[in-house]
Amino acid sequence: MTIPTTGHLTTPDGTDLAYRDHRPPPGQQAEPRPLLLLHGLAGHMGEWDDVTPLLLADGHRVVTYDARGHGASTRRPADMTRAAAVRDALTVIGELGLAPVILVGQSLGGHTALLTAAAHPDAVEALILIEAGPGGPNPELPAEIAGWLDSWPASFASPSAAADFFGHEAWSRNLEEHADGWHVRADRATTLAAVAELATHSYWDHWDEITCPALLVRGSKGTVPEAEAAEMRDRRPSVHVTTIDEAGHDVHLDRPQALHAAMHAFHAAHVTRVTHVTPRVTHGRG
Repeated sequence: MTIPTTGHLTTPDGTDLAYRDHRPPPGQQAEPRPLLLLHGLAGHMGEWDDVTPLLLADGHRVVTYDARGHGASTRRPADMTRAAAVRDALTVIGELGLAPVILVGQSLGGHTALLTAAAHPDAVEALILIEAGPGGPNPELPAEIAGWLDSWPASFASPSAAADFFGHEAWSRNLEEHADGWHVRADRATTLAAVAELATHSYWDHWDEITCPALLVRGSKGTVPEAEAAEMRDRRPSVHVTTIDEAGHDVHLDRPQALHAAMHAFHAAHVTRVTHVTPRVTHGRG
């Protein structure tokens, strides 16, 4: 895999976003088609490390970033609303010249991708949701997330201990070492703030506004109910739904090759290159 360009972008409200910009090897494609990958709650951009080389081999440009309040981005931003998350995605799209982009998101990152595609159709060429949908409202969600966070050890003896606890090696790359051991780079209050609106809001009206080709990827052991997937199909009959066997909520970690195969098939069959001049996306809109 080629060495990515790394750095930080600053959003209009002063939040710093850590990002990686991967480009395919020279000569593979004259104009690499960009994908922007958005991770889920309490995660980090390194979760895409197993999928990224497969997408690069297809000739794509692949950009990842740590969401606000996550990873190496600003740890405790004042604004953790869904609108702020959309503005962050637009900042990355605009500053790196990605539009129109294939937007891929898992879990909360998928929700951000959905809202971005609904509000800014000119910026998004296609939408791939992994274990994510419009759902809601879910009043129990904050308590469920709080219980999950509180079940974590205060610290881990080693990165491998964290990987064993969470079940995926990717989590061991989202740690920082303190005097008492290794800590996950996540703030409890900030993480809970990120899901606060999902407890009280439904987003079906946003789903109805999607105009680009869309793929929903579910894990056979995941958390997106069949009823939600069925309603997504009923409201938008053109949406494509794929279920990955032996995968849970973290499809991208459980079955990266199978996820890539589903993405590749969807792209080949349903995504065509827009031939107009690439628009410059402004990131002052919500």
